[in-house]
Amino acid sequence: MTDRDTAAAVLDRYGTTYADEAGIRLADTPAPLWQLLVLAELLSARIDAGIAVAATTELLDAGLTTPDHMLEASWQDRVDALGRGHYRRYDERTSTQLGDLATQVRERWKGDLRRLAAEADGDAGRAAALLQEFPGVGPLGAHVFLREAQAVWPWLRPHLDDRALRGAGRVDLPTDPHALADLVDGDDLARLAAGLVRVSLLPASVDPLAG
Repeated sequence: MTDRDTAAAVLDRYGTTYADEAGIRLADTPAPLWQLLVLAELLSARIDAGIAVAATTELLDAGLTTPDHMLEASWQDRVDALGRGHYRRYDERTSTQLGDLATQVRERWKGDLRRLAAEADGDAGRAAALLQEFPGVGPLGAHVFLREAQAVWPWLRPHLDDRALRGAGRVDLPTDPHALADLVDGDDLARLAAGLVRVSLLPASVDPLAG
């Protein structure tokens, strides 16, 4: 199997982004970028990724799809949505953080994270630092956001963080981001990154490409 074949197999088996799983129709427009930021915040906590995705879906299903809608909801509304997604260990603190997150996006970035991209000016490291200024968003959440946002922000490519590179090593793919990017079409790079992260999280006893 060539490296391209392996990359294609990873895409086929594991290449669903967290945004897709949460029901976010990612685009370079304010609402879906906000929704991705919410997902990145929830994934920043020490909690199972599936629970963070489910909680994001519950928040979106509750209509909290923009900063304004998040702020229009009560603190308890947000707690209840997080609870429906089984995000219970951190639900009260996270409800407060989501309100603070919405306020900061609205006040500093006028509700539009494309302004953050403009301030980063093509520097992924600067974008990561700006993302970590948001309440509740740590290095992991910033990497999640940038990994997935590269689907609509080509200037981020290739963004493959340590987790993705560990996944690449596990299936004997190159661990250089540019070499990995050469194995797929640019529009599939976010999916490959997500797939490699999922590979990295599989139990050691599982052969990611068996069967």
